[in-house]
Amino acid sequence: MSDDTIRLVTIGRILRRRWRLLAVLAVVGALVGYGASVVFPPRYTASASVLLPGQWEERELLTQVDIATSSSVVDRAAAKLGWKGVSGGELRDRVSAKAADGNIIKISGTADTPKRAQQLSDQMAQQFIKFAARIAGGSTDLDAATGTEVLRQKAVETNRRITDLANAADPGQTVESVQTRTELEKLRISLQEAITKLDQADPATGKANMVVMGPAARPTGEAPPTRMQLIVAGALLFFLLAVIGHLTAARMNRRLRTQPEIAAALGSALLGTVDVPDERPAHRPEDRGQRARIRRLLGVDTRWDLPTPQTSGDEAGRQIRYRRVCARLRDQLPAPRRLLVVVPDGDTIARRAAGQLAAEAESDPSPSSSSRGYPVLRVVEVSVSQPMVPDRDNESGALVVLSAGSWTAGDLAGIAEACADAKHEVVGIVLAGTVRVRSTQSVGRPRNTATSALAVGGDATGGSR
Repeated sequence: MSDDTIRLVTIGRILRRRWRLLAVLAVVGALVGYGASVVFPPRYTASASVLLPGQWEERELLTQVDIATSSSVVDRAAAKLGWKGVSGGELRDRVSAKAADGNIIKISGTADTPKRAQQLSDQMAQQFIKFAARIAGGSTDLDAATGTEVLRQKAVETNRRITDLANAADPGQTVESVQTRTELEKLRISLQEAITKLDQADPATGKANMVVMGPAARPTGEAPPTRMQLIVAGALLFFLLAVIGHLTAARMNRRLRTQPEIAAALGSALLGTVDVPDERPAHRPEDRGQRARIRRLLGVDTRWDLPTPQTSGDEAGRQIRYRRVCARLRDQLPAPRRLLVVVPDGDTIARRAAGQLAAEAESDPSPSSSSRGYPVLRVVEVSVSQPMVPDRDNESGALVVLSAGSWTAGDLAGIAEACADAKHEVVGIVLAGTVRVRSTQSVGRPRNTATSALAVGGDATGGSR
């Protein structure tokens, strides 16, 4: 797994190099969201408000919210609506209630049409008030008299009896008659005060008179998620999944990037690094199928996780790197100085670098000097899946040219084993990278030299097959 930190520059690189693929996936996600909106028909939500007079505590309001969406209220509303094929159990998933500020309970109903949504919320509010009144009365029968009501009626009868006794008392002005009427009047006053206190202490008196604050407004728009929301959500979901997939693949990437790792996998030392101008690789004959065209159209035919090439100084600076590699090979190898340059098949950067390296070795200006010139290089491409290196002829060993971040340790170990089977000792490794060339410079020579170098050795390519 790669230890590179996922940074914004990584995400920016994904967006810049995979924008076509991301755009296609976003369109696919939008189509999936549109299909979901067709499968699930639009819904409309209406709300009715019920006012609860008096003083209410928060827990009491929460209790009323639960009552408003209870099965008893929903079943009664379903019976009153009489919608065909719609039972109370189905309506229970379409209604909701919540407590708002000011002792107001908001009851919402969702249906497939605005009219039905309005009817559902209104009916739920009415049935809630009726059911709450029955609960406040202490009985489930509206015609049954409550204990408080019985006491109130007894008090009224007692008051009437007191009046009758006062009228039947001696209307004279004797001391006894006056005292009797005074005592009866005190009893009447005490009874009235008791009835008043009873009314104040009865919670049903101030809290049972709930009021519906007008009919529910008919909805003019769909309830979330709307069709547009589903389309946008589908596009965004597919886009994010694609980005996360790229980041996950980068974290799980086992391709070697550092020079010590590559040298350890091939069991040889690094001789140097060379640069080739960054350019769009030419289409190979095997990349002309329908699948290859689709990959090129989506922009997935090139790597996105490679760092952005740096700007090259000039052509002379790049050639110095090639000459230094050739000089190290000349000083390291005994005569005859012939090497097999092994390039992993599919590594276009390494193939161009190997071609230019071979051309640089062939164009040695002083082959007859005491240094006896640069070694003769023969370039071959080796399949990574089934590595096969030509048997040793008169070469002094094999030089592996590859680009960093393209191959795993297993791939490079396979190439090293193939060289050992063909009795080629890996004498060194050359890493190739790409650089951007300024527009004022000409990159014609590297292309020509690379083409001519690949032609060195008529069986160069055939040996790797």
